[in-house]
Amino acid sequence: MKRLWPLGVAAFVSVSSLGCAVSPQQREAARVVQAHVAKVEPLTTQVNRVYWEATTTGKPEKFQELEQLQVQAKQVFTNLDDFNQIKALRESGRIRDPRLARQIEKLYLNYLQNRIESGLMERIVALDTKVQETFNNYRGTMDGQPITISDVYTIMTTEPNVAKRRAAWQASRQVGNVIIEDFLNLVRLRNQAARQAGFDNYHTMMIVTGEQDVKDLDRIFDELDRLTREPYARLKKELDGILAAGYGVSPEDLMPWHYHDPFFQRTPLVYELDLDQYYKGRDVEALARKYYAGIGLPIDEILAKSDLYDREGKYPHAFSHDVDRCGDVRVLANLQDTERWMETILHELGHAVYDRYKDMKEPWLLREPAHPFTTEAVAMFFGRLSRNADWMQKMLDLSDEETAKIRIVSDRYLRFQEVLFTRWALVMWQFEKALYADPDQDLNTLWWDLVEKYQSLKRPPGPPDAGWASKLHFTTAPCYYHNYMLGELLASQLHNHLVHKGMKLESDEGVSYVGDQRVGQYLRRYVFGPGARYRWDEMITRATGEPLTPKYFVEQFIE
Repeated sequence: MKRLWPLGVAAFVSVSSLGCAVSPQQREAARVVQAHVAKVEPLTTQVNRVYWEATTTGKPEKFQELEQLQVQAKQVFTNLDDFNQIKALRESGRIRDPRLARQIEKLYLNYLQNRIESGLMERIVALDTKVQETFNNYRGTMDGQPITISDVYTIMTTEPNVAKRRAAWQASRQVGNVIIEDFLNLVRLRNQAARQAGFDNYHTMMIVTGEQDVKDLDRIFDELDRLTREPYARLKKELDGILAAGYGVSPEDLMPWHYHDPFFQRTPLVYELDLDQYYKGRDVEALARKYYAGIGLPIDEILAKSDLYDREGKYPHAFSHDVDRCGDVRVLANLQDTERWMETILHELGHAVYDRYKDMKEPWLLREPAHPFTTEAVAMFFGRLSRNADWMQKMLDLSDEETAKIRIVSDRYLRFQEVLFTRWALVMWQFEKALYADPDQDLNTLWWDLVEKYQSLKRPPGPPDAGWASKLHFTTAPCYYHNYMLGELLASQLHNHLVHKGMKLESDEGVSYVGDQRVGQYLRRYVFGPGARYRWDEMITRATGEPLTPKYFVEQFIE
């Protein structure tokens, strides 16, 4: 996961560099941008540094400091006079410099989503910080003892005792019930703020100010639902037969804790080979370092500043963090020698190299990804390699015989994983839309209605609880999850372009990208380098020769 702060900070544009033959609006726009960068750039960097300290230590005083800094940063964007000036500049049509026009556009969108009175904004930041601090420091309990999320993953992957599996699954969801009252109050406050900005709710506001359209996203998800429904039913039926036989139950008796992930968003490694065995005893950090260096994207500086291993008080999951948009990029993780964590570190470092290898000559505001889902695409492009037989052979020094065994199941694992993730993303998209449309409805029941519909999982007996709120994205990245699915589509599009246009190959058979410098060269030139100079749709067309399309994802994993 990429940590993204919606601060909308501007970049320096020299007024004198625009020359004499420019409109008054263009000169004024340059002055506006320059004034904003003086106020916000150092504050943004300070916010990012304190967020890192808070999530790596869990110290209450750091979360308090973070809350104060976030209020200061957001207050910059609440000035109505400034907003009206930026809006007028945007609508003037007289800003001919494309980089300057792009910065004004981004400023406008950030002011638009922060058009709220300061008292409400302070309440939102305070409650948001409280929820995140609780989530960061809370540890569920199993048999009266605290348990980390890494422990939950291990138990749900390896434990044959169903009672222990159920206890671990329940422990993973306890934090949702702890934060739910504060979280729903936060949702209501966000909706109140969105209505002040002219939107029906916060979810809609975040989609629109993120340069997307709810109807377009609905259309994409409806199409993915239709395309994956039958393949998913077939793959899950096969999986359920394997799991049921292993636990000594009928497939109809399988419950959520019988699967290998608390939310069933990852494929259990239960086919003929368990891929975890190939990562056991391996240094996944060293493997990632070697791989990225081999494709021309060295990560030594990133890893030197990162925090990669589990300890008390630390954020229990993983994210990538661009501190200053000037090269200080870090990753937080809790690594173990498993395929899950190999995939995770490859994924997070995908975010990190995107940030690290942007063109630093671009204005400061434009030194960020073209869109959150474009950085997710790069992260997923690399994360998929942990289940790629050819990648595993070269990185783990496996024999041809062993690789042939892996290949039999690795393609099945990866294909099922992508179909499974699509069904899971459908749950998240539909639920979060409904959450912000009406936070006072019976959300606990709605959650299981959607899980049954899209994932075909049975709801546990008894009244449903708020365990769904233990999904970290509801608190740390609201209204963001659809970007993962768009990222999957773009990852396949980038893969197709590299294979067929970059490498001039007929198919991707045998492609691992290990040691191939063309990968790094292509991404640095067409994806990382431009940053946010272009809107996401223009960047994708420039990088791949066509607009975003689900075609290549469908070809790669569904057909």
